[in-house]
Amino acid sequence: MRSARLRGAVVSASNMGFRPNDWRGGAGQRCANARLNRLSRMDNPDLKRRTGSTATMWSVTWQAAVGREFFVAPSLYARVKDRLIAAHRRPGRVLLDFLLLPAEIHVLSQLPPGDSARGVAREVGSLVSRWVKEIQPVRSPVMAGPYRSLEILSIDDLRSEVRMLAWRPVFLGMCATPTHYPHGTLRIALGLASMQGFEPRPLLDLFGVNTSQARDALRRWIARRPSDNDLLVWEFTRGLVLVAGAITSASDHARTVRNDAALLLVASGTKTLTGALRLLEVWVIARLASSDDAPSGPLKARNAQVRALVACLAVQHRLCSASEVARRFRRAKSTLSEQMSSCRNRPEFVAVLATPVPQIAAESVALTTYDPIPENRL
Repeated sequence: MRSARLRGAVVSASNMGFRPNDWRGGAGQRCANARLNRLSRMDNPDLKRRTGSTATMWSVTWQAAVGREFFVAPSLYARVKDRLIAAHRRPGRVLLDFLLLPAEIHVLSQLPPGDSARGVAREVGSLVSRWVKEIQPVRSPVMAGPYRSLEILSIDDLRSEVRMLAWRPVFLGMCATPTHYPHGTLRIALGLASMQGFEPRPLLDLFGVNTSQARDALRRWIARRPSDNDLLVWEFTRGLVLVAGAITSASDHARTVRNDAALLLVASGTKTLTGALRLLEVWVIARLASSDDAPSGPLKARNAQVRALVACLAVQHRLCSASEVARRFRRAKSTLSEQMSSCRNRPEFVAVLATPVPQIAAESVALTTYDPIPENRL
């Protein structure tokens, strides 16, 4: 008999902001997404002519070092904008969107086959560092580290990135509404400002073929403010917030994570790997307890299965390595690896390992809120 506790967790978690497939919206949004997915398959001949069916989309981010700012002089805003436009004059490159902030530079690029985000970053990052050092000759790095790039694989993700960039200045307290910030492409795309050399049409193509209709759709799209959880996930995946290892002193270092791992970190409330692994542990225990095929046998064997499933999920969603999970549970890595292989081959665990991360986050948040399991239970 399935556990009522796990079924009630989804309802409770949905009230806390972790709803599976929350980003998909209602029926109207699904219709719009279906249209955009057709565009992404290049069914529109005009869009195919402008973009090319094998083009790739990339988000590129630079972050200033602690105590540094990119735009120490107002003139640097114009120089960096011109540099971004110049870097996208190569055949096949398209500058879709950009946002210039005192400590961050964000770029959305469409690149032709054979090109990469590294090529764009090489033509921008070093020049920005040199310009800042010329105006502010301090003997310290300008950048917090290398640029960070993330390939955007769908039109839905691309539109979400546009919304997040629109709201980023608001989250940082630099303006009251997205349309008030002058150093980005939003005002240009909406017809509120102009910029020589920048063509907003590729950005508007994401929202409609007709310019007026596309601008109306863009206004409606950015009208919804991203949630705080959306913001944290976005910051994690862009490397703007680095998650500490915090499992042992040997693994206490920072790293960037992918979207699924970021969602687990945010749902844990701790923003650490320890918290995210704890979240998975609580969820796996509850999921096995509620399953009709719950494992039977000695307690020691069941605990080993829980540890192995947590490790499988952590590795599968790129949260961390199996070695870090082994340190979390104070077990030998070789033993844990054998248990992981065994669990992957057992039919009763296939559904557990195939559960989408949004569902895991939604259910586990409620479980940890209402029925916490003591530390090191396993």
